[in-house]
Amino acid sequence: MKANYKFSNICGTVYRQGNVLFTPDGNTLYSPVGNRVSVFDLVNNKSHTFSFENRKNIAAIALSPDGNVLITVDEDGRALFVNARRDVVLHHINFHKPVKDVKFSPDGKYIAITHGPHVQVWQTPNHLVREFAPFNLHRTYTGHHDEILSIQWSHDSKCFITTSRDMTARLFTLNPVDGFRPKTFAGHRDAVLGAYFSSNGETIYTVSRDGAVFTWRAKEDEDMGGGSDDEAQPIASTSHGVASIATNVIGNTRWGIHERHYFNQPGTRVVSTTFHAASNLLIVGFSTGIFGLWEMPSFTNIHTLSISQEKISSVAINASGEWLAFGAKKLGQLLVWEWQSESYILKQQGHYFDMNTIAYAPDGQIIATGGDDGKVKVWSSYTGFCFVTFTEHSAPISSVSFAKQGSVLFSASLDGTVRAYDLIRYRNFRTFTSPSPVQFSCLAVDPSGEVVAAGSTDSFEVYLWSVQTGKLLDVLAGHEGPISSLAFSPSGANQLASGSWDKTIRVWNVFGRSRAVEPFQLNSDVLALAFRPDGKELAVSTLDGQITFFDIEDSKQTNVINGRKDISGGRKADDRMTAANNSSGTSFNSLAYTADGRCILAGGNSKYVVLYDVREGEGTMVKKYQISQNLSLDGTEEFLDSRKVNSAGINTDLIDTRGDMSDLEDRLDLSLPGAQRGAGDMSIRKYRQEARTKCIRISPTGRAWAAASTEGLLIYSLDETVTFDPFDLSIDLTPQSIIEVLTSREYLKALVMAFRLNEKALIQRVYENIPLHDVRLISRQLPILYVPMLLRYVAEHLEKSPHLEFDLVWANTLLMVHGRHLRDRSGEYASVFRTLQKSLSDFEQSIAKMCDENTSTLAYLIDQSKVNHKDVEMQLA
Repeated sequence: MKANYKFSNICGTVYRQGNVLFTPDGNTLYSPVGNRVSVFDLVNNKSHTFSFENRKNIAAIALSPDGNVLITVDEDGRALFVNARRDVVLHHINFHKPVKDVKFSPDGKYIAITHGPHVQVWQTPNHLVREFAPFNLHRTYTGHHDEILSIQWSHDSKCFITTSRDMTARLFTLNPVDGFRPKTFAGHRDAVLGAYFSSNGETIYTVSRDGAVFTWRAKEDEDMGGGSDDEAQPIASTSHGVASIATNVIGNTRWGIHERHYFNQPGTRVVSTTFHAASNLLIVGFSTGIFGLWEMPSFTNIHTLSISQEKISSVAINASGEWLAFGAKKLGQLLVWEWQSESYILKQQGHYFDMNTIAYAPDGQIIATGGDDGKVKVWSSYTGFCFVTFTEHSAPISSVSFAKQGSVLFSASLDGTVRAYDLIRYRNFRTFTSPSPVQFSCLAVDPSGEVVAAGSTDSFEVYLWSVQTGKLLDVLAGHEGPISSLAFSPSGANQLASGSWDKTIRVWNVFGRSRAVEPFQLNSDVLALAFRPDGKELAVSTLDGQITFFDIEDSKQTNVINGRKDISGGRKADDRMTAANNSSGTSFNSLAYTADGRCILAGGNSKYVVLYDVREGEGTMVKKYQISQNLSLDGTEEFLDSRKVNSAGINTDLIDTRGDMSDLEDRLDLSLPGAQRGAGDMSIRKYRQEARTKCIRISPTGRAWAAASTEGLLIYSLDETVTFDPFDLSIDLTPQSIIEVLTSREYLKALVMAFRLNEKALIQRVYENIPLHDVRLISRQLPILYVPMLLRYVAEHLEKSPHLEFDLVWANTLLMVHGRHLRDRSGEYASVFRTLQKSLSDFEQSIAKMCDENTSTLAYLIDQSKVNHKDVEMQLA
């Protein structure tokens, strides 16, 4: 069993807070998800999450103009400087204050960040050279009287405009200019959220929170009123620059209000805004979930649409101006809208409250999740996107499970129903209920898919239904506490195991005539149980942190793992004991066996997920995975920070600051006293989320495992970067050595060496030199690691090469020889298959078109020859 699993993606959450942004090519979207950043490839319909983590939830991100460098700043002002193409953290820096906005200059040489009422401009570190002190402060700009909200650079990178809560915008030059005094743009009656330059730099637009848009242009006359404030202001508090002699047109302009416009949206405020200078489009998101497009400077409303029930926290537009991205913080929504065709490019939303349960489909390609919001979502493990949401349940989902065939999904809920969903037609085709209303806490599906069982928390009974008819088959009574877990034996032995809070598990012979029941007594309440894939062993997790193993055939206990010390860790803000001494209360609430039955994965109410080797009575911990290092969550720190204790002796993390929010709707608490609906409910006294896992599942392929955690659906997959290959050890793996091997007609060796070196020109040279009659032999001998690489290359070669038959022979041979392996990992190689299918279909269309043209040409020539033949006959006659 391999243990080199590495974090690869977050599926259940698409946006948390902060700003979303497009890459310079406009095809990829970056979205902050807690303390990580997710990347959505909108063209290839894929997503992945960067492996780096900030210390706390990310508040602002910025991407350099060339798309190479990403800077992410968390709530405390600590920033990471990341190579976005390689997913490598280059530098750390602490700005010491919360940052509202961060922007790269258009030439990429400077980074401007908000620093309370000041603006700091830093020189951009070189992302190709490692330096000891990479960040150099260029200047600090002062003048605002309240917190700065946004920064916008001019297109020539010589100046920038800032907006603030003090209801003004101010224009600063990057370097000192003779005779320049910072311009103040006053006149708004509420905080100014954004200021933008037109493409020619002759117009400035400012947008305030109350829905006013002011257009500023150069003053025509000295007597014009309402202009900019030319009072003497300090330019910088760290002025160590030299006066710039170069002309700065924007800085030397005397700005004045040209026009005032108002959105006139009743009962709403502007929350987010952006501007596309090339097409003069102003995009505004409102607090009611409505967004609008206005063409400037005429202020013509092009488009208005309601896309959410909550305020739109962030707006972005891509470089071409065709796609708009929106993030809604409260609902966790991420939308990409093509405004010209009025269609969604991307529409994703995570679970509103906690994610309770997950299940893998038998082929491992899709994952189902159930949450406290009563929704069942189905995700593609390859793309990371949710493609269907079922909303029939009216209470939190407690368990989900797939039938063995994979096209039917079952869910159990606290609303007293178990539902079956058809994943081909996407509909709820069966609803199972009990004779008297009870809440269902767990679910199990028979290996045949014909019977579904659910355990209740109210009546302490297990109910069995027929999937075909929907009728209740049996009610199994005997437990004296709420049923916590159910599992059918995977071997088809007609055995159902149930675990309860009455400190027992029972193994029921459900279909046998004897109706025998085998009870097992434990020392504590049962939280989870799992059958080994061969059905001969049962693992049980209890409240005292132990995992107990039972031999089902002999009805005896075989092994015990005391895992409380393994899973304990992390001190919560209100804990009286240190993390090392406070292991009480930690336990495993989810267990999953690997496909070979050698190891078991366990997760619970802590930041750790533990992998144990359980072969032949062993109970050795193989690896411990920490699911999060986010200090915004409770329980991730091992030691509490004494600097956070105020003069009254209270930890500042425990002080509820929600009443200090700037927006009224964020301060209001409309929930009923004592009402608790999931972990996201704000009426409970303890509102800080804890780092924990609620459910663990291993993919049937064994190549990945998923955890339903506080931050979403975390997917860990095998790290393939450490694959051993003998060619890695060759010291003289050079283009010259590959050509020498090729000239000696060792085609297989040359091909593998070319792929190892990964030089396109070399691969093409080796590929095209292989004789046609050797293709089948080389395909058979090719190491399996290089099959998808070669198949992808064949597909790309097919698009631009005239060697049609040669490429088709390669593709056909590879698919015939390695078809079984490729089919078993169809999800992993889906992009390769799509590339090949696209190339083949393109070639088919071009050949069909050519054949049609040739047919028409031949028909025309034949007709012409007949006409000419008749003319000749007439002349002869």
